[in-house]
Amino acid sequence: MDIQKLVKLKGILKKTEKLAVAYSGGVDSTFLLKVAHDTLKDNVIAITARSSTYPEREYNEAAAFVKLLGVKHITIVSEELDIEGFSGNPVNRCYFCKKELFTKIGQVARENGISYIADGSNTDDLGDYRPGMAALKELGVISPLREADMSKDDIRALSKEMNLPTWDKQPFACLASRFPYGQEITREKLGMIDKAEQFMLDLGFRQVRVRIHGDLARIEVAVNERNRFFDEAVMDRVHNKMKEVGFNYVTLDLKGYRTGSMNEVL
Repeated sequence: MDIQKLVKLKGILKKTEKLAVAYSGGVDSTFLLKVAHDTLKDNVIAITARSSTYPEREYNEAAAFVKLLGVKHITIVSEELDIEGFSGNPVNRCYFCKKELFTKIGQVARENGISYIADGSNTDDLGDYRPGMAALKELGVISPLREADMSKDDIRALSKEMNLPTWDKQPFACLASRFPYGQEITREKLGMIDKAEQFMLDLGFRQVRVRIHGDLARIEVAVNERNRFFDEAVMDRVHNKMKEVGFNYVTLDLKGYRTGSMNEVL
């Protein structure tokens, strides 16, 4: 755990005087919101966007934490499927999403007399294909965690020290990331993925992605959880549930979960 990075982060936040945090309830934005609140007190607000790509369970967890922290929480609607070009799922899909989302967050921030908007990007985000970062740069969004040279491991270690409930929370990405580039994103298919992943979580899997390839579900679980599929009863339950939610074929990705697996074809 690097305390110097935490000191640096607090210095960055203090300079903003007032801050709006784009808050999803994940590991990074939860940590950022907590440190921002510790540093700026009532001069920080949390803004959360609801949409069909953001599961209800994630929103409920986010709302509960903000209430516990005592930070002003503003919820907006930012429906990606209404954005021209998004549903076609081009390789720069995240650019359209982030541009729309942070434009709306910026409007809310200004209405509350706030000039600075922060996201939870960290140094680990520099290693993958992330076109959404271009939109953040265009809109002047700051990334204090990245500026403080904080990695995901740094954030988890400090979150544990602060007793944050998200310190060991598994990574989450919007449900649109389950689609191969070029495959149309629809509300129906997003709903299928949400139900499928919720079922896997209810079975006790900690890290899950259900990738959709036409009418086939490709399931990724953590490397150390793959052996659970040697149990025929588990295989049958998973298969039956995937069929129930709308998939015709079900397969397990033998390599297991990894971040950005849909980017491997790029």
